[in-house]
This record gives sequence, structure tokens and C-alpha cells, in this order.
Amino acid sequence: MKKLAILFISLFVVGCEEVQRVDTTNDTGKQVMSLDYRDFDEAASQMIQSLLGSGVLAKKDGSRYVVATSKVTNDTMQRIDTDQLTAKIEEDLMNSGQIVMTSAVGGKESNRDETVYTVRDVRDSSKGEEFKQETMPQKGQIVSPELSVSGKIFQRNLRYDKDKQQVEYYFELKLTDIKTGLRFWQKEVLIGKRGSNKTVSW
Repeated sequence: MKKLAILFISLFVVGCEEVQRVDTTNDTGKQVMSLDYRDFDEAASQMIQSLLGSGVLAKKDGSRYVVATSKVTNDTMQRIDTDQLTAKIEEDLMNSGQIVMTSAVGGKESNRDETVYTVRDVRDSSKGEEFKQETMPQKGQIVSPELSVSGKIFQRNLRYDKDKQQVEYYFELKLTDIKTGLRFWQKEVLIGKRGSNKTVSW
């Protein structure tokens, strides 16, 4: 009974430890050797500024490009979701008013909306007769993307001196014309960190 009481008190003390909310607009917390949200924000911001400033998204007729997000490869030692990078880039590019994103195709499942095709499967089945036909999408209405965004994140670990290591994270992004295969734009952003050899970067 005594042991049970001690266990309960220990769990209660742990549960009452102070929790601090992270101020993402002015985070003064310590840097870590692995990638955190600040690194993704910095890389995405630099890439967005470069792409929007390049002028390649400005069509002469004033219309907007249709863009698909292709595969962004994670070649680091960490299990990271590359959507953390692409989601911010997609959001800011759409907010610029220069492009629209397609959810019909994409390199990752998370970039596609399966409802686009589910509704068409229903349309072509006997269940389609239950829907008002004027509300169903007709064939030949999906708009093909004109441009594709692809990229890679990779990591290099270097020995800095006897007690320190240097970890380099390279964020690469490319914009390709799907029709011609020509690359319109690309950008590489380097995030470098130095710390103790005892600190792991994954």
C-alpha cells in the first residue's frame, strides 16, 4: 500500500510540472542539432522570396499558372514529413495571387484530394443516376498542371574539431515546366549548426 501511495504521488508531481507555450513569432528557446519548425520556416521563406522575386510566375496575359507539388525527398537521418516545408510554400504562393495549386495530381498522397476521382467513379456507376446530373462533373473538366514543384532535403555531418560537430542541412527546390520539361527556377538553402559531439542530430 505504501509503495502504491509513493507511485501515485510521483505520477501526480510529474503531471503537475510546468508547461510552457512556445512563442513561434519570437522563440528564444535553445537551438537543437536536428531540424525544428524555425528551420523549416526560414528555408521556406527564403525559397518563396526567391521564386516570387524571380518573375517566372508572371504570365503576360495576367492569368495564373496551375501548379502541382511533386515529390520532395527526405534524405536526412531524421524522420521528417516534407509536407512541413511544402505546405508553407504552397500557402504563400497561392496567397500571392500568381498561381493556383491542383489537388488532382501530385507526388504525395497528401497533395491529392481523392474526392476528385471518387465523385467521377460514382458518376460512372449505377449510383450516379441518383445525383442531379447538372451537379456532376463532366468528362474533360480537370485542369492539368503546367508547372511542378519538386525537391530534396539532405544532411551532411562533419567533424568540426575534437569536441564539436557541424551538421549541414540542404533544402533544394525546383520548378519545372511539365509540357517542355524545362526548369524555370531552382533554389538551395543551407541551414548549418555546430554543437557538441554528444548531441545527436536525429
